[in-house]
Amino acid sequence: MDAAEQDLLAETLRKTMATATGPALDAALADLGWADLLTEVPEVAVPLVFGLLGETGAHAPLLNDVVLHGAGRPLGGALPLPYTGGSWVVWERGGSRTPGSCLDGELPLLASPVGEPVPLGAGRRALGWWLLSTGRAMLALARSHVLDRTQFGRPLASFQAVRHRLAETLVALDGAEATLMAAEDELGSLLAKAAAGRAALTAARHCQQVLGGIGFTAEHDLHRHVRRALVLDGLLGSARELTREAGALVRERRSAPRLIQL
Repeated sequence: MDAAEQDLLAETLRKTMATATGPALDAALADLGWADLLTEVPEVAVPLVFGLLGETGAHAPLLNDVVLHGAGRPLGGALPLPYTGGSWVVWERGGSRTPGSCLDGELPLLASPVGEPVPLGAGRRALGWWLLSTGRAMLALARSHVLDRTQFGRPLASFQAVRHRLAETLVALDGAEATLMAAEDELGSLLAKAAAGRAALTAARHCQQVLGGIGFTAEHDLHRHVRRALVLDGLLGSARELTREAGALVRERRSAPRLIQL
């Protein structure tokens, strides 16, 4: 798939996600050939689709497909997924659910008994791209706000404290993207997911401060991205848990990966 084809696909997916979410988006993506994309060109499909989910704020149970594909199983179902704190959830596919069953009430995550172990590297990379794009969406909202608003007769963007928060957010997001692009094995994917989760939480903290009072309101879009970041960070291990797990693996192996793998 060349660059022109990727751009065309991205525009089609962006328009689809602007008008559909949840089960409707799941069905629409199936019609667009999501399963074929995932199985034939996962290196293109996963960053593109999960990145657009973060950009648009839409959601669909596609993580199930990524984990199933990584485990060599048929796509289209749902399976128990580990969540932070030692709990397990199922990302429900279609059907009805109890509203408000998790922090982000839009996501159909239901508590589940412990599932059988499956490879999580591909799923962690997918969530990493989603978290990264969610963080960039929050940064875009904060940047637009500080460019438009003034205080004491000066644009908010001219204040050094504001610049520092936004710059720290950008550095964290760019660093997380570098780890995602370099991730190849299970350890690399673990580290990339941890970096993306930490970057998204950094974006949530700094952008909330930059936006001030308006960032706490239900009328502003920031709160949707913050909730989404908090929930996605917990899926397949939180940034805090994965960092500890990576440290334990390094101690066990008595060696550290090369810098590019970190």
